[in-house]
Amino acid sequence: MKIILFLCSVLSLGFFSTIPFVNFSETTEEPQKRYPKALADYNDFKELVADVEDFREDRLVSLDKFLKMSKDENTIILDTRSAFRYNRKHLKGAINLSFTDFTQSSLEELIPMDENTRILIYCNNNFDGDQIDFPSKLYDPNQSRSMGMVETQILSNKKPILLALNVPTFINLYGYGYRNIYELDELVNINDSRIEFEGTEVD
Repeated sequence: MKIILFLCSVLSLGFFSTIPFVNFSETTEEPQKRYPKALADYNDFKELVADVEDFREDRLVSLDKFLKMSKDENTIILDTRSAFRYNRKHLKGAINLSFTDFTQSSLEELIPMDENTRILIYCNNNFDGDQIDFPSKLYDPNQSRSMGMVETQILSNKKPILLALNVPTFINLYGYGYRNIYELDELVNINDSRIEFEGTEVD
Protein backbone atom coordinates (compact mmCIF):
# COMPACT_ATOMS: atom_id res chain seq x y z
CA MET A 1 0.00 0.00 0.00
CA LYS A 2 2.83 2.39 0.90
CA ILE A 3 4.55 1.56 -2.38
CA ILE A 4 1.37 2.43 -4.34
CA LEU A 5 1.01 5.77 -2.54
CA PHE A 6 4.65 6.54 -3.20
CA LEU A 7 4.31 5.80 -6.90
CA CYS A 8 1.17 7.99 -7.11
CA SER A 9 3.04 10.87 -5.49
CA VAL A 10 5.96 10.54 -7.88
CA LEU A 11 3.70 10.34 -10.92
CA SER A 12 1.63 13.32 -9.84
CA LEU A 13 4.73 15.44 -9.33
CA GLY A 14 5.94 14.49 -12.75
CA PHE A 15 2.59 15.35 -14.32
CA PHE A 16 2.28 18.81 -12.80
CA SER A 17 5.90 19.61 -13.59
CA THR A 18 5.04 19.36 -17.29
CA ILE A 19 2.35 22.08 -17.07
CA PRO A 20 3.80 25.47 -18.10
CA PHE A 21 3.68 28.13 -15.38
CA VAL A 22 1.58 31.16 -16.27
CA ASN A 23 2.25 34.37 -14.39
CA PHE A 24 -1.14 36.08 -14.61
CA SER A 25 0.28 39.25 -13.09
CA GLU A 26 2.39 39.72 -16.22
CA THR A 27 -0.49 39.40 -18.70
CA THR A 28 -1.48 42.75 -20.22
CA GLU A 29 -4.81 43.72 -21.69
CA GLU A 30 -4.90 45.29 -25.11
CA PRO A 31 -5.34 49.05 -24.62
CA GLN A 32 -8.82 50.30 -25.46
CA LYS A 33 -9.17 52.51 -28.48
CA ARG A 34 -9.50 56.18 -27.60
CA TYR A 35 -11.78 58.36 -29.68
CA PRO A 36 -11.57 62.11 -30.22
CA LYS A 37 -13.81 64.38 -28.16
CA ALA A 38 -17.48 64.49 -29.18
CA LEU A 39 -18.62 67.34 -31.40
CA ALA A 40 -20.13 69.18 -28.47
CA ASP A 41 -18.91 72.34 -26.77
CA TYR A 42 -20.97 73.93 -24.01
CA ASN A 43 -18.91 77.13 -24.10
CA ASP A 44 -19.68 77.57 -27.80
CA PHE A 45 -23.36 77.13 -26.99
CA LYS A 46 -23.23 79.71 -24.19
CA GLU A 47 -21.59 82.24 -26.51
CA LEU A 48 -24.24 81.58 -29.15
CA VAL A 49 -27.06 82.06 -26.62
CA ALA A 50 -25.49 85.33 -25.48
CA ASP A 51 -25.33 86.56 -29.09
CA VAL A 52 -28.94 85.58 -29.74
CA GLU A 53 -30.53 87.02 -26.58
CA ASP A 54 -30.87 90.68 -27.56
CA PHE A 55 -31.33 89.85 -31.23
CA ARG A 56 -34.30 87.57 -30.50
CA GLU A 57 -35.95 90.14 -28.22
CA ASP A 58 -36.56 92.39 -31.23
CA ARG A 59 -37.95 89.50 -33.30
CA LEU A 60 -40.90 88.51 -31.12
CA VAL A 61 -44.18 89.35 -32.84
CA SER A 62 -47.90 89.34 -32.12
CA LEU A 63 -50.31 87.02 -33.90
CA ASP A 64 -51.62 89.86 -36.08
CA LYS A 65 -48.13 90.76 -37.23
CA PHE A 66 -47.19 87.09 -37.66
CA LEU A 67 -50.19 86.50 -39.94
CA LYS A 68 -49.59 89.70 -41.88
CA MET A 69 -45.94 88.81 -42.45
CA SER A 70 -46.88 85.28 -43.51
CA LYS A 71 -48.66 86.70 -46.58
CA ASP A 72 -45.54 88.44 -47.87
CA GLU A 73 -43.36 87.00 -50.62
CA ASN A 74 -40.24 85.09 -49.64
CA THR A 75 -41.75 84.18 -46.28
CA ILE A 76 -41.70 80.67 -44.82
CA ILE A 77 -43.66 79.43 -41.82
CA LEU A 78 -41.44 76.78 -40.28
CA ASP A 79 -42.86 74.10 -38.00
CA THR A 80 -40.04 72.24 -36.24
CA ARG A 81 -42.17 69.83 -34.23
CA SER A 82 -42.10 66.13 -35.01
CA ALA A 83 -43.48 64.98 -38.35
CA PHE A 84 -46.17 63.11 -36.40
CA ARG A 85 -47.43 66.29 -34.71
CA TYR A 86 -47.10 68.31 -37.89
CA ASN A 87 -49.09 65.83 -39.96
CA ARG A 88 -51.90 65.81 -37.40
CA LYS A 89 -52.29 69.59 -37.18
CA HIS A 90 -50.26 72.61 -38.21
CA LEU A 91 -50.75 76.22 -39.27
CA LYS A 92 -51.97 76.44 -42.81
CA GLY A 93 -49.10 76.89 -45.23
CA ALA A 94 -46.38 75.84 -42.79
CA ILE A 95 -43.56 73.54 -43.87
CA ASN A 96 -41.95 70.99 -41.58
CA LEU A 97 -38.40 70.14 -40.64
CA SER A 98 -38.17 68.44 -37.28
CA PHE A 99 -35.69 70.10 -34.94
CA THR A 100 -33.90 66.77 -34.52
CA ASP A 101 -33.23 66.74 -38.28
CA PHE A 102 -31.51 70.14 -38.34
CA THR A 103 -28.22 70.06 -40.22
CA GLN A 104 -26.60 72.66 -42.42
CA SER A 105 -27.50 70.72 -45.57
CA SER A 106 -31.09 69.87 -44.58
CA LEU A 107 -31.83 73.51 -43.75
CA GLU A 108 -30.24 74.87 -46.92
CA GLU A 109 -32.22 72.39 -49.03
CA LEU A 110 -35.44 73.72 -47.52
CA ILE A 111 -34.71 77.39 -46.80
CA PRO A 112 -32.60 79.60 -49.09
CA MET A 113 -29.61 81.06 -47.30
CA ASP A 114 -30.23 84.69 -48.17
CA GLU A 115 -31.34 87.76 -46.25
CA ASN A 116 -34.51 88.13 -48.33
CA THR A 117 -36.06 84.90 -47.07
CA ARG A 118 -38.03 85.48 -43.89
CA ILE A 119 -38.64 82.62 -41.45
CA LEU A 120 -41.61 82.61 -39.07
CA ILE A 121 -41.58 80.06 -36.27
CA TYR A 122 -44.10 78.76 -33.77
CA CYS A 123 -44.39 75.74 -31.47
CA ASN A 124 -46.72 73.91 -29.08
CA ASN A 125 -46.36 76.62 -26.44
CA ASN A 126 -48.01 79.17 -28.71
CA PHE A 127 -51.41 77.46 -28.53
CA ASP A 128 -53.86 76.96 -25.71
CA GLY A 129 -56.78 74.58 -25.66
CA ASP A 130 -55.44 71.48 -27.43
CA GLN A 131 -53.18 69.37 -25.23
CA ILE A 132 -53.38 66.49 -27.71
CA ASP A 133 -51.86 68.12 -30.77
CA PHE A 134 -50.20 71.08 -29.05
CA PRO A 135 -49.15 69.75 -25.61
CA SER A 136 -47.42 72.42 -23.55
CA LYS A 137 -43.68 71.94 -23.05
CA LEU A 138 -42.96 72.78 -19.41
CA TYR A 139 -41.81 71.25 -16.16
CA ASP A 140 -44.09 71.87 -13.17
CA PRO A 141 -42.54 70.69 -9.85
CA ASN A 142 -46.02 70.54 -8.29
CA GLN A 143 -47.09 67.84 -10.74
CA SER A 144 -43.96 65.69 -10.60
CA ARG A 145 -44.76 62.02 -9.94
CA SER A 146 -41.19 61.15 -8.98
CA MET A 147 -40.95 63.44 -5.95
CA GLY A 148 -41.94 62.70 -2.38
CA MET A 149 -44.24 64.88 -0.33
CA VAL A 150 -41.40 66.79 1.37
CA GLU A 151 -39.65 67.57 -1.93
CA THR A 152 -42.93 68.68 -3.47
CA GLN A 153 -43.59 71.05 -0.56
CA ILE A 154 -40.10 72.55 -0.88
CA LEU A 155 -40.56 73.17 -4.60
CA SER A 156 -44.20 74.24 -4.39
CA ASN A 157 -43.26 77.93 -4.56
CA LYS A 158 -41.20 77.50 -7.72
CA LYS A 159 -42.81 78.48 -10.97
CA PRO A 160 -42.94 76.02 -13.88
CA ILE A 161 -39.94 75.93 -16.19
CA LEU A 162 -41.02 76.72 -19.74
CA LEU A 163 -39.31 74.52 -22.32
CA ALA A 164 -40.74 75.89 -25.55
CA LEU A 165 -39.28 74.49 -28.76
CA ASN A 166 -39.21 78.02 -30.21
CA VAL A 167 -36.17 78.94 -28.12
CA PRO A 168 -33.73 76.22 -29.30
CA THR A 169 -35.18 76.55 -32.81
CA PHE A 170 -34.38 80.27 -32.90
CA ILE A 171 -30.92 79.72 -31.42
CA ASN A 172 -30.06 76.97 -33.91
CA LEU A 173 -31.35 78.86 -36.93
CA TYR A 174 -29.16 81.77 -35.87
CA GLY A 175 -26.24 79.42 -35.34
CA TYR A 176 -26.67 78.02 -38.85
CA GLY A 177 -26.40 81.53 -40.27
CA TYR A 178 -30.02 82.64 -40.63
CA ARG A 179 -30.92 86.13 -39.42
CA ASN A 180 -34.32 86.99 -40.89
CA ILE A 181 -36.19 85.07 -38.18
CA TYR A 182 -39.39 86.05 -36.35
CA GLU A 183 -41.10 84.17 -33.53
CA LEU A 184 -44.78 84.16 -32.54
CA ASP A 185 -44.87 85.61 -29.03
CA GLU A 186 -48.47 85.04 -27.94
CA LEU A 187 -50.37 82.15 -26.36
CA VAL A 188 -53.23 81.87 -28.83
CA ASN A 189 -56.53 80.14 -28.21
CA ILE A 190 -56.84 77.22 -30.58
CA ASN A 191 -60.30 78.41 -31.64
CA ASP A 192 -59.19 81.93 -32.59
CA SER A 193 -60.98 82.75 -35.86
CA ARG A 194 -57.88 84.46 -37.28
CA ILE A 195 -55.93 81.22 -37.61
CA GLU A 196 -56.39 78.24 -39.93
CA PHE A 197 -55.03 74.75 -39.44
CA GLU A 198 -54.31 71.87 -41.79
CA GLY A 199 -53.70 68.19 -41.11
CA THR A 200 -55.27 64.79 -40.69
CA GLU A 201 -57.10 65.87 -37.54
CA VAL A 202 -58.59 69.02 -39.08
CA ASP A 203 -62.15 68.78 -40.38
